[in-house]
Amino acid sequence: QVQLNESGGGMVEPGGSVRLACAASGLVFNQYTMGWFRQVPGRARELMAAIHPNGATFYPNSVKGRVAISRDNAKNTVWLVFNWLRPEDTAVYYCAARNIVNNPNTVLSSSLRYAFWGQGTQVTVSS
Repeated sequence: QVQLNESGGGMVEPGGSVRLACAASGLVFNQYTMGWFRQVPGRARELMAAIHPNGATFYPNSVKGRVAISRDNAKNTVWLVFNWLRPEDTAVYYCAARNIVNNPNTVLSSSLRYAFWGQGTQVTVSS
């Protein structure tokens, strides 16, 4: 049974930072691209960052320069650091896993074909 468990959310002041962690179990971690998404009620889930097992990363232009994704394949964990937070960054943040063997032609920037999702962690940016 695959489990993705996010942690690290909470209340942050504008301009602050947050470090989210996602611990994965039940899968061969180094066969999965890991992504961080966020969702605001009433809006589509948005890809924030993705990291391939080889360490290659993708960031959409909307957050480039403010986020950093990293992973430790030995610890089955992926992190997201998000700096210079704004009130509009308030959302539920999810990690997700996409198998690279089953999706060999899916580019890193794609938000599709993530098979496994965590339950999410709330980040609220407010003074």
